[in-house]
Amino acid sequence: MEWTKEQRYRTMDEVSEEEIQALAKRVNQCPWRQSFHIQPVTGLLNDPNGFSYFNGEYHLFYQWFPIGPVHGLKHWYHTKSKDLVHWEDVGMGIEPSNEFDCHGAYSGSGIEHDGKLYFMYTGNTRDADWNRHPYQCLAVMSPDGSIVKMDEPVIADVPSGYTDHFRDPKVWKNGDIFYAVIGAQRENETGSVVLFQSKDLVDWKFMGEVKTGLGEEFGYMWECPDYFELYGQGVLLFSPQGLKAEGDHYQNIYQSGYVVGSAIDLENIELKHGVFHELDRGFDFYAPQTTVDHQGRRILVGWMGLPELDYPTDKNGWAHCLTLPRELTVKEGKLIQQPVDELKLLRGEKVETNLMVESETICLDNFKGDVYELLAEFSDSTAEEFGLELRVGEYEKTIIKYDRVAKKLVFDRTDSGESFAKEFGTVRKCTVEAEEFSFRIFVDVSSIEVFVNDGEEVFTGRIFPGENSNGIRIFSRGGETNVQVVKWDIK
Repeated sequence: MEWTKEQRYRTMDEVSEEEIQALAKRVNQCPWRQSFHIQPVTGLLNDPNGFSYFNGEYHLFYQWFPIGPVHGLKHWYHTKSKDLVHWEDVGMGIEPSNEFDCHGAYSGSGIEHDGKLYFMYTGNTRDADWNRHPYQCLAVMSPDGSIVKMDEPVIADVPSGYTDHFRDPKVWKNGDIFYAVIGAQRENETGSVVLFQSKDLVDWKFMGEVKTGLGEEFGYMWECPDYFELYGQGVLLFSPQGLKAEGDHYQNIYQSGYVVGSAIDLENIELKHGVFHELDRGFDFYAPQTTVDHQGRRILVGWMGLPELDYPTDKNGWAHCLTLPRELTVKEGKLIQQPVDELKLLRGEKVETNLMVESETICLDNFKGDVYELLAEFSDSTAEEFGLELRVGEYEKTIIKYDRVAKKLVFDRTDSGESFAKEFGTVRKCTVEAEEFSFRIFVDVSSIEVFVNDGEEVFTGRIFPGENSNGIRIFSRGGETNVQVVKWDIK
């Protein structure tokens, strides 16, 4: 089906209850609905928004187009949780409803202030000639969960020198002052991040562009910036569009990554930092957002998907999900990402084994499944390569392995089931030098998240195998490898 502009920008008032119910029925009949990831009730999910700990609960919103698996009139959908594991659908959070967000409530962030949760987000508008104009808007959530939008935008104009690609404010507080970074595009069509400050979240002053060491050739737009400080170091997350592939790097249509350095110099608006790292080395990861919780943890959630790609669930009337929450720490100038500890609450029945695998592939007959957590630890290896095959069927398998000769981790979804986005390749790799490897893997109905060596590298990917593809195999080639495997069914 080809979606017209008129269909993409209908308001919910123009959509009948019968249409929504028919769509929900189609969605719920899809064989690839996830079991423990946040996914849209109908339609399309994209960026996580407004991620906050407030009033004893985690609040997480997502970009939502309710009536189909395409990008159109964006809303914020609200979910909440007490433990980052069991999420409750609250319903519509922010709906485009006025002249400043009439073509979509785009991405933004949340911050607690005066006992309420404030959301700063980009209102998208278009004129009769379809020219874009963004506004930065404010909405306030009371402790009872009701959300009220301010009548006027808090930043109405794009600063001089930048195009109307100006969006995704991320707010934080330093002392008594609020700051916001906003993703921007210079008039020469290169990407950047700019800084604003405010005393009250309402009156904002433009401070200037954040000076980084990345230069003007680093992509044509930086989306979804997020600045925070961790262990005394400054971290800038952002999603640059337009990076060219280099070896194993930048293989996806768009990338997400970060730089780590000294804390941002707010007077000179400068961040001195090291190299740019990709956050996730897999296929489907974009637009992450972080929050800090009551325990002081910095927690990240990303969109498990990418813009401008078709996914196999599109034909069932829905697309995409969010990643599992990850706790961030810093080690030697690099972010370490580990699944939040609460995810152990999902663990059900457990099976384990310890094997020496010699130049062969072993089918683990007691380890079948399509929804589980798996921990595989490889040691004492003389093999040229070793690893796992997951969601194995007659013609299907997803491979996670280490190539000791090339010193590369490999995530291969060539035979993972229904294929998609093949123009961007079916294998992802990154270089890692280590003698021992642990793979902590979360397998859901249509996704895999792999945390390598306690979160030094992460691979995320959607896969769409048949329901009978539930085998698990271990292999070692060109030598022997000791492996310990523990699998938990997920409740």
